[in-house]
Amino acid sequence: MRKILAFVAAAVLIAAGSTAYALYTIADTGTWPQSWPSELEPLRKQSKSYFGPVLEARHFAIPFENREEFEAAWPHILKVKTEGAPIFLVNRPGHFLGKNQTGVVVHCPPEGQPLNPELPKGPFEGNPHELRFRWRGTNFIELTVDGDIVDLNRIPLPPDTPIFDERFTPVTQ
Repeated sequence: MRKILAFVAAAVLIAAGSTAYALYTIADTGTWPQSWPSELEPLRKQSKSYFGPVLEARHFAIPFENREEFEAAWPHILKVKTEGAPIFLVNRPGHFLGKNQTGVVVHCPPEGQPLNPELPKGPFEGNPHELRFRWRGTNFIELTVDGDIVDLNRIPLPPDTPIFDERFTPVTQ
């Protein structure tokens, strides 16, 4: 009986895991628009693109191996952010960057959907996923800060940009 229960539990976990991955289409390269700064072109090979989970939102994950590479790219990454859209600071990679990777994720609306000129206003209280959902019509940035490759003392954060510091927010399941 225990063997059957273990088998059923394993089958449920495998099915649930494969369903979660099916929510996104993944490309093993950066497929961001050609209109983005040409200085980002060399980063396409090391990047990944995710499309989904709803309405084919686009997420471009760009990992960095060293500080120099990141700092050279940072001003050009800021150019693709929608004016007034936020930067989220995190201290651990989310599910778009690989485990133990430092870098940037640029979250964008679906291809062909115009950027939303009506930016959210007012204070927000709630979980971080809901906060990100409010910005779904913009290109906004999630920045993994490790103090080595990405050191906030060494890079400028743009003025008049909402900064949401989630580095000290407990992880919730």
